[in-house]
Amino acid sequence: MNSIAETFAAHVEYDPNAICIAPHDRPAWTRKDVLKLAQAMADRLHDAGARTGTRVTVIVEKSPEAFVLYLACNLAGFVYHPANSGYTDAELEYLIKDALPAVVVCASSRAKALGAIADHTTLTLDQDGTGSLLDAAEQNHTPYKASPNDWAALLYTSGTTGKPKGAMLSQENLLSNAQTLVDAWQFTSADRLLHMLPIFHAHGLFVAGNTCLCAGATLLFEPAFSPDRFFGRVGEATCFMAVPTLYGRLLKDDRLTPDTVGHMRLFTSGSAPLDAVASDLFEARAGSRILERYGMTETLMLTSNPYDGDRRAGTVGPPLPGVSLRIRKEDGTLADAGEVGIVEVYGRNVCSGYFNLPDKTREAFTEDGYLITGDIGVLSADGYVTLQGRMSDMIISGGYNVYPREVENALLDLPGIDEAVVFGVPHPDFGEGVTAAILGPEPVDEPELIANAREVLANYKTPKRIVQLTELPKNAMGKVDRKALRATYADLYATDEG
Repeated sequence: MNSIAETFAAHVEYDPNAICIAPHDRPAWTRKDVLKLAQAMADRLHDAGARTGTRVTVIVEKSPEAFVLYLACNLAGFVYHPANSGYTDAELEYLIKDALPAVVVCASSRAKALGAIADHTTLTLDQDGTGSLLDAAEQNHTPYKASPNDWAALLYTSGTTGKPKGAMLSQENLLSNAQTLVDAWQFTSADRLLHMLPIFHAHGLFVAGNTCLCAGATLLFEPAFSPDRFFGRVGEATCFMAVPTLYGRLLKDDRLTPDTVGHMRLFTSGSAPLDAVASDLFEARAGSRILERYGMTETLMLTSNPYDGDRRAGTVGPPLPGVSLRIRKEDGTLADAGEVGIVEVYGRNVCSGYFNLPDKTREAFTEDGYLITGDIGVLSADGYVTLQGRMSDMIISGGYNVYPREVENALLDLPGIDEAVVFGVPHPDFGEGVTAAILGPEPVDEPELIANAREVLANYKTPKRIVQLTELPKNAMGKVDRKALRATYADLYATDEG
């Protein structure tokens, strides 16, 4: 078997009536139901002009039908290209013109605007499961047989340092990574994953979705996260995948106890760093330690704390089986254990490059084929990876390199700080001024807080300003938007002489 769809079809053949998707407000769908709908959608997309290797851009709200649409593309060999339905028409225009899809599937309310952007067929799919995508179609084409190197998905990077780039993921990238996670996290057909993540992103779609499809597990499908939804369905679940923001919300809820979640065998966290304090608190409250892991759009999952073994708070665990990972220092030499550098990775899970960007692709890979992730990390003597931020987020202040994660961890150890994000903005004396934005339950005294930070940090690492906010800007996956913070506070030191 060479694809997610072929692997899922084998589960259908083995037990067609097993539950695949259990929506929050509709009757459950069996494996047979899901495969039948996927085949019908594939036929409809083919009638609309999709062919093997052509892109299908999907801009819809989360629904069971939307998830099956991904399976339909994989089944037929169409390249699945999801986009955030919260994007503006201008943002989507860039993605559509760059991806050059044969078909765009979107909500009915956006069909006219998006249909006018480029030369493609537009079909509709609304959150209630209606739309022209579900119109009847004839099966008038040869069924697709997957090959490992076939292009399967186009996922765009977040574009925090420039225009988003489209990572080209193959059938082998998707399948090998899902199979690795099934083994590493011990998924079986008896599992029931409470699914509350978006499906336009690799976390909700490929980590959660593909793992369940490959294991034959059940998706307890919710349109979005809320504590009420979580506690309303967690009794049915065995597993939950989330981002740190969601765990933070659960920690504020008195219902989080061993009585409500003690039956769960697995909680995972990703897409953004999980604070070690929150990890310890969750274990104390829930009786279960969150398993943190590390992945990228271009690579899917790279590392994971062990299912059985030492789940170390603040680390993302060792490389997964089949992933080769190394750390390269600024001087170009490979780092020894404990030395800081840029993470480079190689494996069957790593994408082939960026769509229509040969120069960017060459820049992203080393001569021996390793992807340069742009993440700053440290490898312990026994193989655990600790991330310290993105290379693009590193601050150079007075000629010294400052890694935001190190400063954030120090701030979180101080009283009165619930969340902290550190970033650099122009400074007339130091080049960049180390700056922190924090959340806390009570107003803080900024000079006192800076003085306290200076007791545990070198002077060049200590924030020169600390601003207290009521909310940190974050994207849909819970990652703090440092670019927005840098823009907001770009003039903070404009008149500062030191």
